[in-house]
Amino acid sequence: MAEELGEKTEDPTQRRLSDAREKGQVIKSQDLSGAIDLLGALVLVLVFGNGLVTGLSGMLRAILSGEAPGSSAGVSGIRELSQWTTIETVKIAIPVMALMGVVVFAAQLVQVQWAPTTEPLSPKLERLDPIAGFGRVFSRKSAARTTAGVLKLVLISIVAGIYIVKSMGVVASLPRLELVAGFVRLGGTLLRMCAWILLIMLVIGAADYAVQRWFFMREQRMTKQEVKDERKSMDGDAEMKGRRLRIARQLALQRMRQDVPKADVVVTNPTHYSVALKYEADKMVSPTVVAKGADYMAFRIREIAIASGVPIVEKAPLARALYASAAVGQQISPEHFEAVAEVLAYVYRINEQAVA
Repeated sequence: MAEELGEKTEDPTQRRLSDAREKGQVIKSQDLSGAIDLLGALVLVLVFGNGLVTGLSGMLRAILSGEAPGSSAGVSGIRELSQWTTIETVKIAIPVMALMGVVVFAAQLVQVQWAPTTEPLSPKLERLDPIAGFGRVFSRKSAARTTAGVLKLVLISIVAGIYIVKSMGVVASLPRLELVAGFVRLGGTLLRMCAWILLIMLVIGAADYAVQRWFFMREQRMTKQEVKDERKSMDGDAEMKGRRLRIARQLALQRMRQDVPKADVVVTNPTHYSVALKYEADKMVSPTVVAKGADYMAFRIREIAIASGVPIVEKAPLARALYASAAVGQQISPEHFEAVAEVLAYVYRINEQAVA
């Protein structure tokens, strides 16, 4: 019944998933990305936090003490002071910001791998359809996302509120501390609170990724007919490749039937390679390969040579070397001149004895 109605009851094939990936449709959880971003931020603060606090407090001290450029010039020095403050802030923060950018990129890459595509950017008229837009806004998937978002916000707010209430004593002690010590204590308190929030976000992110995967695989489901059509298409491609391979082999055999009988000798490794050579002193600088083959094709070359009366010489190392170094129609390499000359001399002697 489901097949007659065209319902999507079959799991997506690998080809369907690859096509979806090319269109920019991938499994991705914003919650998991946010958790990874927060984790990276916490690590960077732990590593570079001391330097950031020292640099910013030094800059603030210079401004308050009048040592910063323009700080002692009154209203006329505001522009100079603003420029100096901006430059110093950038110097202090830009290494951390650059590393944070790497973390954000890595958080996306971990989920979707490397799959650049411009398909989502291409204009589509169906995106302007208001009815379809309302359908997406008020869909079951959208409702589930909204509900989950509210629950996540409530849970994180409760954890943050509990921790802030427990940390009121630390906040009350800040006015009695020096500037740097106050920053350090406040920063430590905030880091511990962020660590608890991070733990919750990682759990939520993992759960959200599982949910997004379920939604994605459900959307990519196929009907039984689509699976059959894809299988037929793939079988047709395989059949076409096989047909092309058979045609190429037939053409190669036809060419060998024409060229091997013209050869002076076939150098062979009886089990794997055969190379047919021809040498005309008045036309060629060195012997030329007129045919070569491996395994089955090597056997056919030897078969044609026997039927045509072309001498066959078994020299396994030379046959392998000639097969690897020279293409059909190409002259042999200079390093093989001596070995091939010995073979041709041997063949010529046999031919002369046969004539005599």
